[in-house]
Amino acid sequence: MAKARVAVLISGRGSNMAALLYAAKADNCPYEIVLVAANDPAAPGLALAAAEGIATFGYSHKGLKRAEFDSIIDAQLRAAGADYVALAGYMRLLSPEFVAGWENRMLNIHPSLLPKYKGLDTHQRAIDAGDSHAGCSVHVVTAELDDGPVLAQTPVAILPGDSADSLAARILIAEHQLYSRTLAEFVTREQQPEWMLNRVREIALALPQADEITSHGMPCFGIEKGKKFAWFTRDHHGDGIVALLVKTTAPDEQATLIDADPDRYYRPAYFGTDWVGIRLDRGANDWDHIADRLRASWRQVAPKKLLGLMDIAEDF
Repeated sequence: MAKARVAVLISGRGSNMAALLYAAKADNCPYEIVLVAANDPAAPGLALAAAEGIATFGYSHKGLKRAEFDSIIDAQLRAAGADYVALAGYMRLLSPEFVAGWENRMLNIHPSLLPKYKGLDTHQRAIDAGDSHAGCSVHVVTAELDDGPVLAQTPVAILPGDSADSLAARILIAEHQLYSRTLAEFVTREQQPEWMLNRVREIALALPQADEITSHGMPCFGIEKGKKFAWFTRDHHGDGIVALLVKTTAPDEQATLIDADPDRYYRPAYFGTDWVGIRLDRGANDWDHIADRLRASWRQVAPKKLLGLMDIAEDF
């Protein structure tokens, strides 16, 4: 499977960027660094990245409005074909437009155990508060500063006599280990069965009167009187498959779908010709299409009254 393409934004020496870069040299690392960009053309991290054969871009933000500068950076990220963005000591507040353009695809590492101590001077603030531990957090970037969902943390003990500098030095070691590991997990999350199930669950349970139970060892989704419109299968009967099973809308639709894309669609055992399996373990899942298939399957079992209400809602 192709590696995820990651761009890294820095402002200075780029030690966390270097940790990501060197982790990416491993053959089994699921990401590659395709660009290192900085808001300071003289940032030492750019020279390091260039020496390692990574494309770089440096541009000063001085004299530019935030959104104007962010649009310049955004153009470089997209030209590099980045799938994800990793902030690594990037000392810039981001415009809402930039954050929205990389929603759920941009991570940051912060030197505190969030939600404690957002912003600057985190080490001294932890010492002054008498905390037993400080640490670092990797989180998804949102419009609010240091406020996105936390993906992982590493606590670091505060020792007697610690200064902000001595504590920062130990936390930096933790950052270098935590960031590369968390980024690797993040870019492969959509390949994990639990993530796929949660995504299916989110779509299915948003349909009117839908509920979830476990049947025959599989999560399944139904509507009133126990009528089922979807099943989630994960290595059922040891077949090694992760898939969504949905009803077809016509007797010959199962065969048509399988003939058109036999790598993605299959006939699920014991379900007959009015169900089709959509493999989710092939990568590059089209979740809009999957949502359409779930909606169509729901319509197959929904009572007429509920269908009428659904049709009215969709007309608005």
